[in-house]
Amino acid sequence: MRNMLSFLLSVHPVFLAFLAGCFTFLITLIGSALVLLFKKMNSSILNIMLALSAGIMISASFFSLLNPAIEIANDYLFHTWFIVSSGFIIGGLFLYGGDSFIDFLSCHYSFPTHLKRAILLFSSITLHNIPEGLVLGVAYGSILFARNGMVALLSAICLTIGIAIQNFPEGSAISLPLYKDGFTLRKSFLLGSLSAIVEPIFAVLGAMLVTSVQVLLPFIMSFTAGAMIFVVLMELLPELLQQKKRNLFSFMVMIGFAIMMVLEIVLG
Repeated sequence: MRNMLSFLLSVHPVFLAFLAGCFTFLITLIGSALVLLFKKMNSSILNIMLALSAGIMISASFFSLLNPAIEIANDYLFHTWFIVSSGFIIGGLFLYGGDSFIDFLSCHYSFPTHLKRAILLFSSITLHNIPEGLVLGVAYGSILFARNGMVALLSAICLTIGIAIQNFPEGSAISLPLYKDGFTLRKSFLLGSLSAIVEPIFAVLGAMLVTSVQVLLPFIMSFTAGAMIFVVLMELLPELLQQKKRNLFSFMVMIGFAIMMVLEIVLG
């Protein structure tokens, strides 16, 4: 295990970010492929996966992004409170603006009902996959500047797993409804898979930006944390809390948070 981690540390962070993005994309593809095997999935299982992922993402936003951003900003003698808080808020505003633009297009352009739903579903999830790709890029790119590269690598791997867990039900959340709306199995599968194609792209962009402009690292980390929290609050938690088993799902969110927190504490 240690030999494997040592080998990964010798690989350039941009390439590691690309591999992580490809992995999360692959999990989305597998989730989308469920439409080829099943016409419906057990919603409780999917919601448990989403809840665990939500907890992991919330925890990672603080332990893997905001907390290191504060430490790095302090090292640079920046106005830490301003850099971190502004990056966090702007990250949320980025997603808010994207959602508002999608809503504007849907209201001002007429499409057939089933096609309108497909566009909204695909564009919304694709938009929210962008910060996930950035988060991966930032996590792996920041390994170069971490005090303990091994810990930073393990944290990035845990974050990758958390995002991948979320991507599995996301893929089926697109392909299954599209098939029900009259799309062919092939088109439903392709659209569900392509919703995550932005993740390896933005993972590479995030890693390149972090490794080339180190001084921007605190802001970029705060930005991605804000965008990730916005995704959780807008997409994951409302859907989970509307379910009959919301108490169970809320507890699974806490378990996901605790898993990431324990890993950060033990490994740190």
